[in-house]
Amino acid sequence: MSFVEELAAAEIGATFNFYREGPRAGLLRRRLGDYLAAHEHARFLLVGEAPGYRGARVSGVPFTSERQLTGTGPAEATATIVRAILEELELEQETLCWNAVPTHPGTETANRRPTRVEVDAGRRFLEQLARGRCVIAVGRVAHAATGAAYVRHPSHGGAAAFRSGFDAATRALVQSRLGGRPVRRFHAKDLERKARRDRAPLVCR
Repeated sequence: MSFVEELAAAEIGATFNFYREGPRAGLLRRRLGDYLAAHEHARFLLVGEAPGYRGARVSGVPFTSERQLTGTGPAEATATIVRAILEELELEQETLCWNAVPTHPGTETANRRPTRVEVDAGRRFLEQLARGRCVIAVGRVAHAATGAAYVRHPSHGGAAAFRSGFDAATRALVQSRLGGRPVRRFHAKDLERKARRDRAPLVCR
């Protein structure tokens, strides 16, 4: 059984497993499989709390909105900020995004905090992806689940703190890739502006 098939079969507390349930489940499994294959050699694992109802629940890809993939559908501020920073630092291919709980705790219109049981149930998937990678935790739930370096979540005005925390965790790799040249920085207001406007599709399907 493949990783994606195992995830689709998983029962993780009371979360919604969008890789198994719903008319788009097959599409979301294919998207996740393609994403994992494309980032097979990623050196970083960026771990969030759980999928959002406007993000991975719809797109199937962690920290990614449907709007980013196809140019239509819902956008998500967190996904826009995270992807903008990965693009800025030229770390899109070096970073695999994931969540401590890989299925959605909440409804079609709302998120909720995952339970400890749900975090524990998602750990086997997290551990498989963490092997051989440097793990960076986004938010307190992910930090508690991984014990990895903590980075503030970018929502609710946290874009600048997320940017500086992620930059600190990856600075050595970035400078090595860029031959020691300084990395261009965005101000927090630039990142918040990116979160508000529609972005060009990353992948067309």
